[in-house]
Amino acid sequence: MQSLLFDPGVQRIADEVTGPITYEPEVISRELAEKWFNAIRAQADWRSGMRMMYERMVGVPRLHGHYAVEDPAIPPVLLAALSVVKQHVDAPFNSIGLNLYRDEHDSVAPHSDTLHELVAHQPIVLLSLGATRTMTIRRKEPPHLKTELELEAGSLLLMGWNAQLHYDHGIPKLRYPVGPRISVAFRVRSDIQSETWGTR
Repeated sequence: MQSLLFDPGVQRIADEVTGPITYEPEVISRELAEKWFNAIRAQADWRSGMRMMYERMVGVPRLHGHYAVEDPAIPPVLLAALSVVKQHVDAPFNSIGLNLYRDEHDSVAPHSDTLHELVAHQPIVLLSLGATRTMTIRRKEPPHLKTELELEAGSLLLMGWNAQLHYDHGIPKLRYPVGPRISVAFRVRSDIQSETWGTR
């Protein structure tokens, strides 16, 4: 199932044909969001990465981490977050990906998730913690309509499996100072041992 189990206050960015993509603010309180942000930032196994750009290796502009839900080393705060998410989204999540945007210079380029790594027709859900960052969501087909969505602390963004076929999404750099943000991504992976982690 890809639909949110709640309706009031849900912002619908894309319909069921090309999505769905839905946004729900204030799923958890600001106080709980801050508590979870601090715990995840302190407890997660953060890693840096490298990528090829313009024929040279450069650092990925954010930190990331990944846990299988059944991993005995998973921080308990992530299981608490999973429990809340499953109250809102009916899906057998088995993977939790993390991205830490340390400041306005960290970002992720427009992209869509790699579908062969995911169980077909299962959703991707992002829980935002920390500073508000803008996500751009752009239709792949002409006229390439774009939405700019402010991802607030304590909010959930749901993207349907098929939305990856029709939309790109990204977090652009900013020209003004902003505090750190953590994105917690819940997925149903077909191979949770894969070292190729999704990025948000």
